[in-house]
Amino acid sequence: MVDAIELAERMAVGGRIQELTSAERLMGTNRVFRVWMAAGTRILKVYGTPARERRESHSLEALSAIKGLPVILDRGVEEDSMYWTLFEDSGQWNIGALPENARTARRAGAILREVHELPPNALSNLSRGIDQEWVSVDFMSTFRRLERYRAKIGYRAELLERARAVRPPFASEPRVAHTNTVPENFLVDDEGAVTLINWEWATLAPPEWDLTKSLWLISLKAGPDAAAAFGDGYRRSIDPIQLDRWIVYHSSMMLVYEAESTLRQDRYAYEYLIAELERAVTSSQTVL
Repeated sequence: MVDAIELAERMAVGGRIQELTSAERLMGTNRVFRVWMAAGTRILKVYGTPARERRESHSLEALSAIKGLPVILDRGVEEDSMYWTLFEDSGQWNIGALPENARTARRAGAILREVHELPPNALSNLSRGIDQEWVSVDFMSTFRRLERYRAKIGYRAELLERARAVRPPFASEPRVAHTNTVPENFLVDDEGAVTLINWEWATLAPPEWDLTKSLWLISLKAGPDAAAAFGDGYRRSIDPIQLDRWIVYHSSMMLVYEAESTLRQDRYAYEYLIAELERAVTSSQTVL
């Protein structure tokens, strides 16, 4: 049976490949390779499940009019079980690693704005996406899930009680959304072109979901100037209290993900997320 490395080496000239995914992979996750081919480097993505490939290909086909999204060169399946896509190489950098480059952060913000300006039916025929009611319910559900992992993560019980007292963030009407706009998903090539990658989880969601996650993590990883440039490109600011309420939500969800990823034992991830949860809870308006 062909495995992902064998497939990548078969496509490469002389078998030259570079795996871009973490060594601490979980079962069912994707594997990504940079592959040296006759026409230059390409990115090979081997999906953990067929559903991941279907979701991403559908999203990219539906949003093909937007510049700054990955370009599919080829797709296939090996032995009816290994689904893969070959993409143009979007670059070796990301906006989180380029703190002094406001132009790339501004372009990243403009790409996200173009995504959110699309009509909802551009991506899905869903009659209802992630809306205010969904966010409010999941906000509290996330804290219940987080409570299970207090010993593993090491946060104080008092912090969770304070987080539960925070009002859920405001969510406007659902739009086309990426849902995981971390800095690492905004790739930058040597010419400064920006590409927003990894569209498997695109859906209809409030634009604040994407915007706040981007502003928060870009500020942490590339600095406040880069976050401000991203906001300029997006052409919208957000109330600081609302931003912190979203950060309470995002950081809690990310803590749950880290705790449930049993092969990942990244204490730094816990520490910085706990610190951000503490800061955002303190800054947020709470319900007395």
